[in-house]
Amino acid sequence: MAGHATEEHPHGADRLCEAGDRVYSRAVRRGRVPRTDAGPVPCLLDLALLHPDPDDMDWLVPTSPQEVMTRLLRGLYDEVSASRHRMGSAVAAFEWYAGLGGPAGGAVTGEGAAIRVLDGAARIQAALDAATEACTAEVLTVQPGGIRREHELSEGLHRALELRGRGVRMRDLYTHVARHGQGLLTYLELMGDAVEARTLDEVIDRLILFDRTVAFIPANTDRTMALELRHPALISYLVTAFERLWRLAIPLTAPLPDTRIEGISHREQSIAALLAEGHQDAVIAERLGISVRTCRAHIARLSETLGAASRTQLGVRIAQVGLDRPSGTVSPPAPTPAPDSVPGQGSPTSR
Repeated sequence: MAGHATEEHPHGADRLCEAGDRVYSRAVRRGRVPRTDAGPVPCLLDLALLHPDPDDMDWLVPTSPQEVMTRLLRGLYDEVSASRHRMGSAVAAFEWYAGLGGPAGGAVTGEGAAIRVLDGAARIQAALDAATEACTAEVLTVQPGGIRREHELSEGLHRALELRGRGVRMRDLYTHVARHGQGLLTYLELMGDAVEARTLDEVIDRLILFDRTVAFIPANTDRTMALELRHPALISYLVTAFERLWRLAIPLTAPLPDTRIEGISHREQSIAALLAEGHQDAVIAERLGISVRTCRAHIARLSETLGAASRTQLGVRIAQVGLDRPSGTVSPPAPTPAPDSVPGQGSPTSR
């Protein structure tokens, strides 16, 4: 879409094409327009003049003219000498748009809106950069998945270093699997005491909280869209969820607790608990941040250690030895059933 817009709409937000002017003006007057109206003018989405309505993704709401003007001028001031004429044009254009108003007065979504949909990587990064710039005290993050890839860690490194330079404290939650990634260890060494990290068997989806006033969460599965949240009730809820997970988590510098059952690792204990809940292999792998192949290898070792010949029998043995409970609450193994009640040993059938 971006390439199409560049070829047919070679302009910036300060001088809209005729078609773009009509659609954006209509959006400002009415408060929103159908997504189909923006099909012939992709420039409006590329320039972030329109974005999806959080309440109905089939509609687009306009970014307020004041917000657009502020964003535009921020970049223009870096080239004041060469851009004086463009700045004047931008101010004149968006003062006129602001005068259009809307039927409900407050229908246009502006800076500080309770919920904003950020469509596309560029707009997400710009919003994160703005929140980083405004942050003065604390950042809380939840990072799901397994071992963090080098490029994932380097994407936000400039923001982390900027925050560290201003004395902002950071707390990060990861899954236990992330402990095995050298990239994460290198990142934490670079950040020093500015970052405190803890791990859990599994965490909630990605979350970034700045100063307990603004939060970012994914808005779709492929993470090409995000929600920027500023509603106090939502922020309070997310902070509470983070703090409860933080209390349950284990500091990265501390070893994982022993399962107290010989031959069963902490990760296998986590897999056993999820198996007891009835989850499929793929779901278990995703929640623990490991591959399905690795998950099935652990299940095979569990079966061998517990003497289970089938998936059903494995579930029974998991309950008997107390592995169906969350980490840290494993009870002593139950007495081994009489020989005539234990089927023959063997490998389980993986799903």
